[in-house]
Amino acid sequence: MTTFGYFLSCEEHGPKELVRQAKAAERAGFEALWISDHFHPWLDEQGESPFVWSVIGALAEATSLPITTAVTCPLVRTHPVVIAQATATTAALTDGRFRLGVGTGEALNEHVIESRWPPLAERLEMLEEAVGLMRELFTGKLVTHRGRHYRVDTARLYTLPDEPAPILMSGFGEKSIELAGRIADGYISTGPSAESVQRFRQAGGAGKPALGGLKACYAADESAARKTVHRLWPTQGIKGEASQLLPLPRHFEQLAQMVTEEEAVGGSPVGPDPEVHAQAIRQYVDAGFDEVYVNQIGDEQDAFFDFYAREVLPRVR
Repeated sequence: MTTFGYFLSCEEHGPKELVRQAKAAERAGFEALWISDHFHPWLDEQGESPFVWSVIGALAEATSLPITTAVTCPLVRTHPVVIAQATATTAALTDGRFRLGVGTGEALNEHVIESRWPPLAERLEMLEEAVGLMRELFTGKLVTHRGRHYRVDTARLYTLPDEPAPILMSGFGEKSIELAGRIADGYISTGPSAESVQRFRQAGGAGKPALGGLKACYAADESAARKTVHRLWPTQGIKGEASQLLPLPRHFEQLAQMVTEEEAVGGSPVGPDPEVHAQAIRQYVDAGFDEVYVNQIGDEQDAFFDFYAREVLPRVR
């Protein structure tokens, strides 16, 4: 059976609102939570970017749902030793309801600590080393590490969950997906690609969960929903490597001026037709994803949860 979850957007909402949405998602019948991990939003128009670990601590007490970061970059802005401690504490707090989703990150968030942004090949190396280091720390043993990218001196985690938190990895290109299959406990993607899921399975991910996420915009008026998507998430229409390379929201705003409404909406389900939303979700199910997470763009959160509880979730279950 496919798990259907809600995707909390730290780029659009402050911490109290995120907690409120998580509780509303649980009441609406969503079974799990994703939460983004950013230092900056993509655009100033989105307007928020709370510290994700504080929010997760509140979510752990506010809901009973499993929580996964989608995704954390343990490479530059936050050292993998610190992410390991945060993950272990969160997993202990949630009684095992937490999974760490990781990826190679974006300059948008990471450049605030180090202006040099490594190329993707180097970031993949860094991520592999970081994941290995975090797994070693999860054993509770004293760790000294002298690696190519990280040095650790006699570090030990004292607060640990009963079982180490799973580490899932986001990947889009061939090399990233194959690395995920080799080192991760699951796969994360934001596109309904059966080819990507298959590549992950063949690279060592057989029997491991594949998680997919998409953005939606429910509104009684489809035209209004499309305008909301274009205003808040025109970045969905920006192609190529720009999302990994640009350092500031204003740079994305400059590129977004060239994105049409049609390009911004792309494959996102918008408007009041439940079958449109259900069909978008089914694309992920048909592609082989075990879990599908939906994020509502904009302020009509309560209307979205009511709509999905009544009209959409019963269609896809």
